[in-house]
Amino acid sequence: MTTATPDQTRSGSPFETKALATPSAGAPFEAVRLTRRALRDDDVRIAIAWAGICHSDIHTVRDEWGPATYPMTPGHEIVGTVEAVGDAVTRYQVGDRVGVGCLVDACHECEQCKNGQEQFCEKPAVGTYNAPGYDGEITQGGYAQHIVVSEQMVLRIPDSMEMDGAAPLLCAGITTYSPLKRWGAGPGRKVAVVGVGGLGHVAVKIAAAMGAEVTTISRTDAKADEARELGAAAHIASGDEDAMKAARSSFDLIVNTVSADLDMSAYIALLRPFGALVNVGLPPSDLVVAPASLIIGDKVIAGSNIGGIPLTQEMLDFCAEHGITATIERIDASDTSAVDEAYDRIVAGDVRFRAVIDTSTISPA
Repeated sequence: MTTATPDQTRSGSPFETKALATPSAGAPFEAVRLTRRALRDDDVRIAIAWAGICHSDIHTVRDEWGPATYPMTPGHEIVGTVEAVGDAVTRYQVGDRVGVGCLVDACHECEQCKNGQEQFCEKPAVGTYNAPGYDGEITQGGYAQHIVVSEQMVLRIPDSMEMDGAAPLLCAGITTYSPLKRWGAGPGRKVAVVGVGGLGHVAVKIAAAMGAEVTTISRTDAKADEARELGAAAHIASGDEDAMKAARSSFDLIVNTVSADLDMSAYIALLRPFGALVNVGLPPSDLVVAPASLIIGDKVIAGSNIGGIPLTQEMLDFCAEHGITATIERIDASDTSAVDEAYDRIVAGDVRFRAVIDTSTISPA
């Protein structure tokens, strides 16, 4: 079967698109042909140009976060252009630059959806891949050349942004923008970002653009110079006990982007009174926190989970205004082993700072 044309999707036919999929946990990626649903009245068909690789893709593909469904096409950092629209679509038209993040559907009727917090939809929300859709089908993500999504879950990519660097903002951008905004990053505020990786490097750029004084924290000083280039005013090596002691009671907000088990007490000690330590990474073990470390100083330890569609659009517009995109490496998928290698390099911390797949290079045999 050949790939359908936009006219064919208007006629209600499912269509095939080129994609990358893994057949089982730990198996290498294969170039395949993936079937997308027929265009519904409120749907937007997107020709994908770039798909970012998120660390959560790796956890999911490798079956590290609970049972997964295979074959799986991951990817929730998706940018491209509108290729066709359903008859009831009003927000977008053919040719628009658009993106899709971590969600592809929500009920739009519950309290959370009406408040613009679709990620907490009570139905619940539908993830972009490896999630049961409302039609019973398991969703397949953005490592592909096309995707079909309800217009209510589509974001507009500002014209000033490079598409490849914009892709990681659909997850890494909103994941870090949300807590920075909620907890008041801005002029006169001191913000620390734990981890200078795929999430952390975006957090540094955004926090600095908000006007905060930013310090990065990682195990060593290896990324200190890079952190300053991203906008950090200072860097702390967490393995240096003297440096950590000197930084006590320094920060109004700490955003922890790493998924490793950390000594929370050591980081809570870095907060000023009324400060907040917000976690966006998912470590394998439960957090251990002494209540006294929070009570003394009225401190807060919190979590943050992406953001709704309105806030995600706000983030994209903010980043465009301030010239922010992710710092990326482009991946040619004509040899699918390049994606597998990128996964291994990301786990090893060897990518500066986000890998993005050029979907035009996907070539099934």
